[in-house]
Amino acid sequence: MKNLLFVSVALSVFTVTSFSASAQFKMNFLKDMNLLNDGVEYGIAKSGSKFTTSFKKILAPVLMATELCSTIQFKYAQILNKDVELVTNKSLFNFIDEWWATRYRYGGTSKKGIDCSSYTGHLLNEVFGLVLPRTAREQYAVCSRVNREDLLEGDLVFFNTRGGVSHVGVYLGEGYFTHSSSSAGVTISSLDDNYYSKKYIGGGRVGENDYTAKNL
Repeated sequence: MKNLLFVSVALSVFTVTSFSASAQFKMNFLKDMNLLNDGVEYGIAKSGSKFTTSFKKILAPVLMATELCSTIQFKYAQILNKDVELVTNKSLFNFIDEWWATRYRYGGTSKKGIDCSSYTGHLLNEVFGLVLPRTAREQYAVCSRVNREDLLEGDLVFFNTRGGVSHVGVYLGEGYFTHSSSSAGVTISSLDDNYYSKKYIGGGRVGENDYTAKNL
C-alpha cells in the first residue's frame, strides 16, 4: 500500500485561486524534485497537517517562495500556461486584472467601455511610463517592427480586422496578448487562435524601450 505524505501549504495562498492552480503547483513541485515516480502519493493538505522533518527541509525553500507569490501571479500563470515564478511583472498583471472583462466600446476610454488602442495606451502609460498616440494605426506608425519570434513582454501586436491596421494588443509572452476584444471586452487571447493568426499583421516596439521603466 502506498504511503501517504501530505504537503502542508498555507491555505491563504490558494483561497482566491482555483483548485487547478493548487494541483498545478503540486505537479510542478513534484516534477522539479523528481518525486513523480517514487511510488509515493502526495497531496495538498490543510495547514497544520504534520509531515516528516526531512520532507519539511525539502519543502522549506519552496514554501517560502510560494508565500511571496500573489494570487494574481497564480491566476495569470494558469491562463498563460507558465510557471508562477515566471510571472514577475506584478504591475502589468494587476493592471490587466483591474480592467478584466471591461466591455469593448468603440471610442471608449474608461471602465464604462474601452476600445483596443485606448486600452494599450492606458496599459503602456501606467505600467511602463510610455505615451502612445490614440489609434491603432498611429501606434503602429511609431513602433519599430519586431518579428514574432523576437516579441517581448510589453511589445504591441497588430491585426487587420476590418481593413489595414485596425486592432492592437499588448504581448505577454508564450504567444499570448492582452487586448480589448469586441466580443469579450478586456481579455487575454493567443496569437495561435484561428481568428487572430489569420488577422495578425506583426509586432511593434516603442523606440528602444526595454519595458522595465515601471516594472515593480
